[in-house]
Amino acid sequence: MAPRKTVDFFVIGGGSGGVRAARIAATHGATVAVAEESRYGGTCVIRGCIPKKFFVYAAEFSHVVQDAKNYGWSFDGSFDWDTLRAGKDERVDQLNSIYIKMLGDAGVEVLDGRATIASANEVRVGETVYEAKHILVATGGRPKKPDISGAEFGITSNEAFHLKTLPGHITIVGAGYIGLEFSGIFRGLGVDVSLVHHRKEALRGFDEDLRHEVTQNLAASGVEMLMETEIVCIEKEDDKTLRYQCQQGDWHTSDAVMFATGRLPNTANMGLHEAGVALGERGEVLIDHYGQSSVPSIWAVGDCTDRLQLTPVAIREGQTLADNLFSAREERTKFEHPVVPTAIFSIPCAATVGLTEAEAREDHTVEIYKTRFRSLFHSLSGREEKVMIKMIVDSPTQRILGLHMVGDHAADIIQAAAIAIGMGATKADFDRTVALHPCTAEELVLMR
Repeated sequence: MAPRKTVDFFVIGGGSGGVRAARIAATHGATVAVAEESRYGGTCVIRGCIPKKFFVYAAEFSHVVQDAKNYGWSFDGSFDWDTLRAGKDERVDQLNSIYIKMLGDAGVEVLDGRATIASANEVRVGETVYEAKHILVATGGRPKKPDISGAEFGITSNEAFHLKTLPGHITIVGAGYIGLEFSGIFRGLGVDVSLVHHRKEALRGFDEDLRHEVTQNLAASGVEMLMETEIVCIEKEDDKTLRYQCQQGDWHTSDAVMFATGRLPNTANMGLHEAGVALGERGEVLIDHYGQSSVPSIWAVGDCTDRLQLTPVAIREGQTLADNLFSAREERTKFEHPVVPTAIFSIPCAATVGLTEAEAREDHTVEIYKTRFRSLFHSLSGREEKVMIKMIVDSPTQRILGLHMVGDHAADIIQAAAIAIGMGATKADFDRTVALHPCTAEELVLMR
């Protein structure tokens, strides 16, 4: 007979959302166990936000070296891929250890291994069955590859972090935020980059002006833009070079092909369907406003629900769920995210909060304020790069509905502005704010 244990709360997945939920539940006095089949920290820490940002920082130095010349500096500018990769791995290892320690310090039972759901209140890890009052699915997502001949020759963002050598030329398929970020990374590290995308411009779902600016910046950086086409097959040559054909019949060669063609919820083969949990067409756990699935004892947060695939959202949902289930308060909080800032760490960065112009025009009469200028820094660096800031305002109330920016430090600027927009700030509130001069962000309060 299999060994059995009993807990109040069993968390499947040691990523950002699962770890936060487990820790908070434990601080409320619940007995908690969490299982992770890979490494603690999840996509963000292990194979996403954190290592990617290290790579973005590294890629930006190539621009700094060039910019510095007109500021009187000169540098060698040589780059060593092994040094960057080793530094990234060391920091990721540290963060993995920190996550495990945080869970242990909170009194959470930390398990290494794949967990599967045996019933509405049972989870199996190895030979042990855990009986739990509540089960949380926080298994995140995984990259998907297109269903084409030769797809097995391509890599995804998972493998891109561990390449033994940099390719001379890489083709990136897909122009969402992952495709754009890695295009900028590889280009900045000296790799020739081709971007293949089935649309005319990048970043479907973002504001049109932001999309256009980011697409133009990529082209200006030297990325070959193969737009309005798709790869239909890939072949591997004897010298391991990849040869791929596009829709129009033209053939191209590349040292590597990376698919950035979206992500799927990580919910397969873990017993959800057998336990009666309703799943969507892409395998996502269908939940209500509180994170509850069709089985009352089973909950879900983060990317496995296929909603807002952002680390801070998963963390917020994990904490909200733990508070709802185990705190002393009587009133439950819904999973509501009305104002969520987000960034694309392209080079330069793009960031946004609130509605796009197209979304705003569906229900509002709007005023558009837009500025595009060369920053003070680049007036001396010699680079032609421009900053674009766009503000969308509800005409009757003057409330700011959306703010979109492309340019250095866009993420930091939009994060601060999101506080005001979330509080219902108006254009007049921004206008009456004294500008901080000279800085890029002062343009937020100077647009007329």
